[in-house]
Parts: sequence; C-alpha cells; structure tokens
Amino acid sequence: MIVRPHGTSSLLITQPDHAALAARIMERWQADGFPVNPRRGEILRAVAEHDNGWIEFDAKPMLGADGAVLDFSTVDGEVKRNVWPRAIARLARHPYAAALVAHHAAHVYRRYRTDGEWVDFFIAMETARRAYLGIAGVAMDTMLGDYLFLRMGDLMSLAFCNAWTDIQKDDTGSVYAMRLDGDRLLVTPDPFGGTVVDLAIEGRESGTTGDDAAAWAAARRLTITGTATGTH
Repeated sequence: MIVRPHGTSSLLITQPDHAALAARIMERWQADGFPVNPRRGEILRAVAEHDNGWIEFDAKPMLGADGAVLDFSTVDGEVKRNVWPRAIARLARHPYAAALVAHHAAHVYRRYRTDGEWVDFFIAMETARRAYLGIAGVAMDTMLGDYLFLRMGDLMSLAFCNAWTDIQKDDTGSVYAMRLDGDRLLVTPDPFGGTVVDLAIEGRESGTTGDDAAAWAAARRLTITGTATGTH
C-alpha cells in the first residue's frame, strides 16, 4: 500500500495500481532507444505487473501497533520477502518479464544484503532471474540495460503516488532525476521528446476504514491527476 498525504487525511493507493501507472508513463518514454527496443512489449509487461504480488496484502489496509496504516516501506520484512516469489510466479508464462521483476526485487532491497534473514530471499531472486533469462534466451548484460525502463517507470510513479517533492534518483548509473512540483512530475533530462504525459491515479480515503475489509471496500474513492514533463 502507498499512503499519500491528502489534506487532513491520506489517500491509500494499491501497489498494482501504482505499477499500472508506471507502465502508462513508460509507454510515452522516447529516450534510450525504447520505442524500437525489440523487447519493449515484455519490458512494459514487467513494469505493469511488477507489484502484482502485493494484491493479497493490499486487499485491505494493514495496520501497525499504533493503528496507523502501514505502507510498502513500513511493513515487516516477512511481508516484503513474500511478495516477490508470488509476483514472479504470476509472470511465469512471460519469462523475460519474470527475469526483470526478479532483478528488480533484488535491486530495491539491496540494502538488506548483509541481513541474515534475507539471505534466502536473494538466493531465490537470483536463481529465478538466471532461470527465466535462460528460458527467454536473453543475456544478462542485455537485461541489465533494459532494467533502466522498469526502474525509471517505478520511480516516476512512486514519486507521483507518494507526492515526493525531494529529488529522486537511482544509484545504478542512470542520468535521470525526478521530483514532484505541485501536480507536475518533472523529469531531467527529458525522456518524453518534448511531450506532456497525463497522469491519474485512484485511491481510497483513509481514516474511516479501520481493519475491516467491508469498510475498506466502501471507502470513498478519489482520483489524483497531474502531468509528467521533461526538463533540461
């Protein structure tokens, strides 16, 4: 779950909805040879489906001991580790997308590399990545290059969904930086070829849902809109 500040309350956005927005943004990405990339379709599939393992956890809000809704970064390690094998399994019919998502899981949690509780997780993700790359017949170096598109889509959507106004960058050598300015997501350098990308994400207003699935389903739905624009 993503918990976005919204006035005096919060807007709860599911991880799969965030991933779908990431794919819609990446469909407009014009840089880095992406429009003619022969694997573009499978890369976009990976972007759109990379958080499908959260479906079960996002069926209703998870609450902390203080009653506050836990977001994707504050849930415990066991929840985080359980998400990714399920996501990869759901992509088994699309091995290149599965390999990209396995790599993404290992990348975004790399800070836990030295944590003993995470050893089996990294072994599983790297084993899955290797196996699915073999099935897809794609070299590791090629996949590492293509991962830029998954990571940038994820990061742009996260910046918008979380209302992050601080500059967001990835430390894998990417030149891109992004931040939210009002309702505009500014990306530098411009990857959109001078076009403006419309953004919209639906969430549910928190504060009245509690820990009850029926109340969560009935919570008021709100849509946040904006644009993504390249800058120089």
